[in-house]
Amino acid sequence: MIIESVPNFSEGRDPAIVAAIARAVSAVSGVLLLDTTSDPDHNRSVLTFAGTPPAVADAAFLAVREAVAKIDLNRHAGVHPRLGAADVIPLVPVKGATLEQCANLARTLGERIWEELRVPVYLYEAAALRPECKRLENVRKLAPAGLAPDFGTGRHPTAGASVVGARKFLIAWNINLRTADLAAAGEIAREIRESSGGLPAVKSIGLPLESRGQVQVSINLVDFERTPLYVVYDAVKERCAERGIGIAGSELIGMIPAAALRESEGHDLQWENMRPELVLENRLREAL
Repeated sequence: MIIESVPNFSEGRDPAIVAAIARAVSAVSGVLLLDTTSDPDHNRSVLTFAGTPPAVADAAFLAVREAVAKIDLNRHAGVHPRLGAADVIPLVPVKGATLEQCANLARTLGERIWEELRVPVYLYEAAALRPECKRLENVRKLAPAGLAPDFGTGRHPTAGASVVGARKFLIAWNINLRTADLAAAGEIAREIRESSGGLPAVKSIGLPLESRGQVQVSINLVDFERTPLYVVYDAVKERCAERGIGIAGSELIGMIPAAALRESEGHDLQWENMRPELVLENRLREAL
């Protein structure tokens, strides 16, 4: 039985902190660290690791502990929305595991984070105990307005709160635009996302990239079988063309299943960073 975790940490500029979190994961027997991706504009890092369910849960906890010890949100600046130092910790079934098993494990992990680290935890997606917490964007919106955590109270003074859950495979993907017009990126993101009447299974926001003098449409594709990558890309490209904006390229954050690439075979997505080791099956095969 194999599951993976893809935790997001609010640090993408200090390689020493990111390396310390990665070492905490790698030290756990039965876990394979598959990828680490950092972004200085987002000031955020995403780790991908897989293994047996108990080992992955232990590695996730130790990674959170390291982040809580080393990241101070009071000194944090970045364009990506965030609630905590260890911001989002999802568990994902890969082989022989069910979403419900991952949800139960996520609830246990969330309680442990509160009990041992005193970081309040919200549960989301399949692990959610309340309907208003099922969607991550709702938790981000409601928590600062006073929504109580599922475990704990208030906020940790330096680490904020964490969001722990279970979900299917999600593709985190950015389409970078040849413009600094943040309003245009926001409009395009709003037009393509499902919650605004756009494409099914698409979540998106517009973000600035100061280091590049550009903006991006930052996308979470939560079901690539419902909406393939090329459909999303074409929708962004069409809306960019209407505004006279070119696409600089697209970048993958974390890893991608081989099936998602097959669905878009023959379509040029202008990848900036695609390479074989970012395909989940390739990396698992190599690591095992």
